[in-house]
Parts: sequence; structure tokens; C-alpha cells
Amino acid sequence: MLICPQCQFENPIANKFCQQCGTSLTHKACPECGAQVSYSAKECPKCGTFTGTVWQAIISPRSVARSEVSQAKEPGKTVNLEPIAVSSAEKLGLEQPDIVTEPEAVNIEIQVSWEDELADSPDNNSAKPISEFSLEVYLDQQRRYLLLEPLPSEITEEVKVRVLDCQPLQASTIEILINQENQGLETGEETDGKSEVDIWKTVPEIAKVYLELKEEFEPIVPSIHEAWIEDDREILLIEDRSHWPTLVELWKDQQIPEIHSLQILHEMSSLWMATEPWHCRQSLLELNNLRVDEDQFLGIVRLYKEPTDSNLRLSTLGQIWEGLYIHADRTLLPRIGALINDLKLEVISTIEELRFRLQEIADELQNESDSSIPEAPGANPSIDHQTISSPLTTTPQIKEYKNPYSPPNESNDDMPTVVLPMQLLSLEDAGRTDVGRQRRHNEDYFGVQTKLTKVENPLGRNMEARGLYILCDGMGGHAGGEVASALAVKTLSEYFQEHWDEELPDEDCIRQGVLKANEAIYDINQQDARSGSGRMGTTLVMVLIQETQVAVAHVGDSRLYRLSRRQGIEQVTVDHEVGQREIKRGVEPEIAYSRPDAYQLTQALGPRNEYFVDPDIEFFELNEDTLILLCSDGLSDNELIENHWQTHLQPYLSSRSNLEESVNNLIELANQYNGHDNITAILIRAKVRPDLEQAKVGNS
Repeated sequence: MLICPQCQFENPIANKFCQQCGTSLTHKACPECGAQVSYSAKECPKCGTFTGTVWQAIISPRSVARSEVSQAKEPGKTVNLEPIAVSSAEKLGLEQPDIVTEPEAVNIEIQVSWEDELADSPDNNSAKPISEFSLEVYLDQQRRYLLLEPLPSEITEEVKVRVLDCQPLQASTIEILINQENQGLETGEETDGKSEVDIWKTVPEIAKVYLELKEEFEPIVPSIHEAWIEDDREILLIEDRSHWPTLVELWKDQQIPEIHSLQILHEMSSLWMATEPWHCRQSLLELNNLRVDEDQFLGIVRLYKEPTDSNLRLSTLGQIWEGLYIHADRTLLPRIGALINDLKLEVISTIEELRFRLQEIADELQNESDSSIPEAPGANPSIDHQTISSPLTTTPQIKEYKNPYSPPNESNDDMPTVVLPMQLLSLEDAGRTDVGRQRRHNEDYFGVQTKLTKVENPLGRNMEARGLYILCDGMGGHAGGEVASALAVKTLSEYFQEHWDEELPDEDCIRQGVLKANEAIYDINQQDARSGSGRMGTTLVMVLIQETQVAVAHVGDSRLYRLSRRQGIEQVTVDHEVGQREIKRGVEPEIAYSRPDAYQLTQALGPRNEYFVDPDIEFFELNEDTLILLCSDGLSDNELIENHWQTHLQPYLSSRSNLEESVNNLIELANQYNGHDNITAILIRAKVRPDLEQAKVGNS
């Protein structure tokens, strides 16, 4: 089957267009020049931009894989790598397309040095002798994975090569296996005559470790795309992170605060604990395997199995941490040096003790930060303020990972954790409204007010930010709904200019602002003697941001969604409509929404006086990089966000992505699937990092 990149619909493999949304399943637009490029192509034929989907293939002889020694060498033993067949796909009876666009595989004898290819491999400390290679065009007989690097004809150890996915929309074998397993678990029946155990026999054991750890350690552990077993070898295709900067490179940056380095050490200790049951702690003992992504999150290139005769201890992690500082030539603070020394000497012998020590250092760093902040409320001459127009380079926040491998009755409530306050690093936004495909005029209206200031002092650089984001969906027809929505935005904007001082407004202040907007619209209705459906009104969803503090207020069915790496997508607001009112009263959702008036609003601004308006107001903190989406029901109807957030929102968590592009894509998506109403969206991207300057937040 082919998975549509637009709507995720599963299409027959012979389809050229998606049956559900009509998107092309053969070509896509080049991100650089916009030309149409085949999904199977490596680069754009017009501008040469690389457009292909690349995976890193790891090929291991089964003798090595079975012994779980990914780095072991067996002198004298050779394995002849013929063109590899995806036998697991054949066993599952997967459809295989006929592809005739590429030439047949040919043998080419070339001379290649192992030095460049394996110099960064953890099982090689010196250059290998020159060997003779045989290049096969494809990794598999189904001719899906095109080799981008030469494949050795004779090897005695693991080989890594990059491959181009010539059928990136086709579901991989491992994805189908997971779906079959989930269906089997839900129905309690066998799938295609195969039990769960039988299905997973076609997948190497190490692939299951990727799947298990990925759920808890996103984005540290790379994604696994495909895996299969041959007669004498195992093949894994994983996310290619070979281009990611090394952790050593980040460590060399003397501007990176120690609290950031402490965070990364904490993440490594968490992963150490989680990989122990899988015997993959070796993954943390190779400096070149430790990388950082564009937002400076910790990541590993791949998982490594420990040698069967290894007896790894926590002290080994201390040696790696020491090596990290040595390789980066970074000054080692006495307290961190003492921690590492105690690890090496096994004074610290358990994860619990290590976390306790990390907590102590975090407290000390924060206390020093607090004492170094001037107490005077006036301006500090050492601080330079200037408006900024582009996001700053980001560093990640501390993440707390639970251990999924603890015994069911074991309580970790008393285990020390590192909980650090966060500060805002960048704040970006984009907004757009569209009339839709059926309406003649647009009753939606939105407003955005932001104030961004860069602050520099001896402790570093950060941002002071304030943002007011208002979205209204008017009702009452032409010259009614349009007036109401615009008037609500204007009234609230002016109100908060007067009532927003040094701190984020509290609940009562926000409520009074909403009631003032209601009063402005209600007064016009009264003056014009409007009645019934002729009374104009509007919905409201509003966000106020000050640094990492966020307040949300809403009336009606315009919505706010929140997206982060850890939490995924979340609908923050609950629609003020009859169906939801009945559910709150205890009525089953199916019954509540079977009413003919289920979607009728129970609240709006303007039609009634202040005694009938009760806005929902809530607060939350930005403790990780977050996308916030405000939208009218023209976008949220038919669960459009719930069904498409992975393709239309998740990629835009990255600071390299363009928010304007995301908003435009959302508008196009709504016009394609809804289009019956006006469509408005405001997208906010907030990036955060550990805070060195604000008041200490209590740690649990």
C-alpha cells in the first residue's frame, strides 16, 4: 500500500493519485524551486537540490548478530554478500511494484580505503587495509533501496551504507508487522494465520529494542524504518544521522552554560538506565555516536550491543564524561569534576546516587544564578536591549524520562530528579485568514501584538517577550459577524495595552477584558434593536504569553491546540456547544451528539449581557519547545487537526522550518476537506532552554 503524504490514507500500490484527497503519489514539489520531482529521484532535475529519502543501512553477519557482539571480529571468516532479497516481505505476501526505470544491477570492481568509511566506527581505532569491493546497485531484489555507497563483496564484520528509498510512500515491512500486531492485540485473533510470535520472527531482535526505546526517548533514539533477516545476515534501515554535529563539537562551545551540559549528562544517565535491560549501554560509550540535532537536543546515531563478555559498570560512564571534556578541551568545574571522579572510583555506584548528585549541582548553579541577579528593579547599565527579528539558536530543555523497565510495584517517587527552570529563547508567529470556498465574505478576524527584546548580561543572553494573540469567528451575517469579530479584537487589544504591566495578567483581569469585549458588541445590538438571529456575535480564543507563562481564554467553538515532542497534540480548549454541555452533565457522547442542536453554541460574545458569558481561562508553562495553534472551526471541523497534525504541524517544531508555510498549508488543507466556512489560523512557535536568570522553580 501507498501512504498518502497529505492525508495518510492507505492507497493500492498501483495508484498514481490518492483516492481520498487526490494528491500525487508519484511526484512532489522541490522545496527549493517548486519543480515536480519523482519520489524515487535523488535530486531535483531542474536545480539539483537533494530531494530523496535516505536511510542508513546496517548489515550484520548472523554469526555476529546472534552472539550480540556488534564489534567483534572473527579473523578468517568471510561472508559473501550477494544481492539481498527481502524475504520477510515475500513471506508476508506484500505487493511488489514493477519498476523498470532503473538499470539492472552491475558489478563494478573498485579500490576503496576503509579509512574514511570506518574511521568513525566504534569498533575501529585505526585505518583498515585497502579491500576490493563489488558494487550492487540495489540492496534488495525488490529494487526499493538504491545503494549510495559501495557495498563490500567480502566482509567479516558489520557494514554501514546509505541507501536511497525509491518507494518512500510504500509502507515498510516493519510498519505492516506493527499494524498486524496491533490488530491482533485488539481482536485477540491471529493475523493471516500467523501469531504475534510468528510475525516477529522475521524481525531482528535489535529492531525491537529501537521500537521499545523510541517510545520513551524521542528524539534521542533514531527511528527504525525497516528490518529483516536473511539466511546469514541481519539488515536494519534507520534514520540517517551521520550529518548531525557531534556532542564534542557542542561541548567545545564555551558559551554553552554548565547547566546545559548538566542537562545532557542527565539525559545520558537516563538512557543508561533504560538500555541496561537490553544490553545496549555501549551506545553511550562511543563519543562519535553521541550527536546533537539542530535544536541541540542529545541524540545517538544508532544502538550498539554490548559484547557478551562485557561487565559494564556505572564507572564506565564517568570515564566517557571525562573523555568528553578532554576531547572538547572544555574547562571542568570543580563540582562536576568531583562528580565524574566519584563515578570513576565507584563512590557513586547507582543511578539513584548519580541523580542525587546531579540534583545537588543543579541547585548550586541555580542558587548562584539567583544571587548574581541585581535586586534593584531599575534598569541595569550592563544590560543591552534591542529588538530582535529572527529566532536565536536553541538549546534543549531538561526532560524527565520514566524507566519503563522497573518492576510493576516499584515506586520511584523518592528518586531525585533534575528539574530546572526554563527561559524563553525565541518566539515566532504567523497568521492568516481565508474566506473559504463557499462563503462570499469573511466574518473571521484576528490580531497579533508581540514585543520581543533581547537581553544580554554577564550571565548570558536570553529574550524577554510578550505576545497577545486573538482570533474571533463572527456570526450574524454580513455587516454583523464581521463587525462583531473585528470589534472584539480591537476592544481586547486596547484593554490589554492599559491593563498589562510587568506581569502576565491574572484570571480576573483577563475575565474583565473578555466581558468588556462582550459589552461593546452587546451595546451595538441594543442600540440597533437587533433581535433573535439578527443579533451579531462572535467566538473568541485568545492567548497571552509572557516569557514562559501562557494564559488562554476562550468563548464558543474556536479552538486552541498545543503540540510538543513529548506530549504530542493536545486540544486545550473545550467547545462551548450543546453536545459538550450534555457530556458534562453525564450524557454519553454518542447520545449527546445525536441531538439536532448538538453543535449549537451555548456561549458567544455579544448576543447577551455579561451575566450569560463565562469564559474558560487557564494557565500553563512552556517547559519544552511548543507549537500553539489558534483556529476557527473552518479549520478544526471534521477532526482535521487530529488527523493531520503529524504532517502539517509536527515538522514545524523545528526552528529551520517556515511558519508562514505551515499556516498556508493548513489553510489549503481546510479548503480541501472543509471549505464550507471561513478559515483562520494563528501559529506560534516558542523555543525554550534551561533558565539561569529567573527565580528558582521548586524541584520535586
